[in-house]
Amino acid sequence: MSSEESKPKVLIVDDLPENVELMEAYLMSEPYEVIPSHSGKEALQLAKEAKPDIILLDVMMPEIDGYEVCKLLKSGPETRFIPVLMLTALSELEDRIRGIEVGADDFLTKPINRLELKTRVKSLLRVKSLHDQLVAERDSLEIKNRVQNILTAIIPTLLQEVSPDQKKIIINQMTGMVEKTLFDMYRFENGKMDISSASKVCADIMNQLGGNFTAKNGDNEAIYVIKGTRCPWRGEEARKNPILCTLTRKIFSSIALKVEPHCDLEAMKTIGNRNDCCEFLLKTL
Repeated sequence: MSSEESKPKVLIVDDLPENVELMEAYLMSEPYEVIPSHSGKEALQLAKEAKPDIILLDVMMPEIDGYEVCKLLKSGPETRFIPVLMLTALSELEDRIRGIEVGADDFLTKPINRLELKTRVKSLLRVKSLHDQLVAERDSLEIKNRVQNILTAIIPTLLQEVSPDQKKIIINQMTGMVEKTLFDMYRFENGKMDISSASKVCADIMNQLGGNFTAKNGDNEAIYVIKGTRCPWRGEEARKNPILCTLTRKIFSSIALKVEPHCDLEAMKTIGNRNDCCEFLLKTL
């Protein structure tokens, strides 16, 4: 990304060009890209097109005043999260309350103090940056979930079309991928874990993939039960193609072997074999 692209965008809205120039001069020492606007109507259009990071909005303007512009900005899905700093010659409490009611994020009373303006702008830009980071993380998670849903829906169909030998290769590859991307998320002292920790990791990995698995102690300390009431391979699809149960079993087995060579895994029930749940025993021999 170039330095020009990374500059925060500041939309300055005032019907008097000299006021816009003054605000621009006050912010000249900061790394901002200033976008001038001289009417409320133009500001609404620029807010959608230029996607500014903050809007400095004069209240007293002809045709559409700052209050109405702010109200429209805060009601639009594309612009509602852009911080609005209202610039006003009005200092009455009622005027500020009206600004709050239409969604203004902060206020400055004219004549504008240069240092105060720069401080308020920096503060609101910091809030906008944090919001954008959260949105990016949320969108990334939603994309991952969508991809997971698509993959778990098409995997059974894909496996139906390949030979038994090819299925073994695919399952081995998928086991390695799951182990690499998920197992490395878990850290234990000295790089080791006991059978209790291993059973919890098995359940967690299935839950990361979209299942509903739990791990609890069995008849004694050497046995742990890993039980799933929802298959990560989307239930009905797994029933049509129980080969996916092999994938689950291989993932669990690879984790069990990381505990100790004498750790064993036994499949008691699987949804793919038309049981009401998946149930695996992880035990020390």
